[in-house]
Amino acid sequence: MASRRTVLALTLAALLTGALAAPLGAQAAPAGAHAAAVRAAAAVTAAARAVSGTVVARYDFDGGRSSSIPDNSGNGHTLRLIAGNGGTVRAVPHRSGQALRFPAKCTGSCPHAALQSPSSASLNPGTRAISFGASVLLAASQTSKGQNIVQKGYSTESSQWKLQVDGAAGRPSCVLVGANPGIKIVRSTVSVADGSWHTVECRRTSTALTVVVDGAVRGSRVISAKLSVANSRPLSIGGKGAYSDNDQFHGIIDDVWVRIG
Repeated sequence: MASRRTVLALTLAALLTGALAAPLGAQAAPAGAHAAAVRAAAAVTAAARAVSGTVVARYDFDGGRSSSIPDNSGNGHTLRLIAGNGGTVRAVPHRSGQALRFPAKCTGSCPHAALQSPSSASLNPGTRAISFGASVLLAASQTSKGQNIVQKGYSTESSQWKLQVDGAAGRPSCVLVGANPGIKIVRSTVSVADGSWHTVECRRTSTALTVVVDGAVRGSRVISAKLSVANSRPLSIGGKGAYSDNDQFHGIIDDVWVRIG
C-alpha cells in the first residue's frame, strides 16, 4: 500500500496540472483541463488502493525445478520451460527458499528461456480489476530495450496484460491492450536495475492503471472502463517465448502472482 505522503504528493501534482496551476489573477483554465486534472487525481487516489480480488495464480519457485513448476494457488496453472539455443532457468537461494535465474544478457545466438502455463480463461480479467506482480533482481549491466517479467497475450494480437522492465534505465512498466482502446502503458519514475531485490506490481482498477515499486505508487494513468483483456494465449514468465526476439528477462525472478476481481 502506498504511503499517505506519496498519495498526497501525486494527487497534488495531478491537480496542479489543471486549473489550480493558474497564478492569481490569471485567466482560469478551461473546463476541460480542470476535468482532466480531476480525473487524474481520482486515478491516483484509486491507485493507492490495492486490488483485493482472488489469487488465480502464484509461484514461489521453492521446489527448485526448472520445468513442471506447480501453481501454488492450487488452480493448476502448471509452468513448463520453453527454451531455445540451450537456454534454461536455474534455481538460486532467496530468503528461506529459492528463486529462478534467467539467461544473462549476451550478443549473437543467445540462450532464450521462458516459463509458460497452458491458456486458461480464468486468467482473463475482461474489464474486471486485476493486479499482478513479482520480486525481481536485475543488475544495471543486464538491462536492455525491454524485458518481460509476466504477461498474458501479445500487444499485436487481440489483447494483453503485462509487467516489464524498460530500457537501459531499468524502469518497470505496466501494459494493458484491449481490442479497441489500443495500448495503454504506465512507466515507473524509479529504476529497479541496481542489483538489489525489488517488488514490482501492476494494478488495474476500473479506470486506472498503476505501477507500484516496493509498495509505493510510482506512476498512474486514466484508462477506459471498457478496456477488456481476454485472449487464448498462455501465461508467460521471463519472456514471450523461446525465439530470438522474446524480450528476455536477464535477472532473477521470484514470487510471481496474479489476482483478479
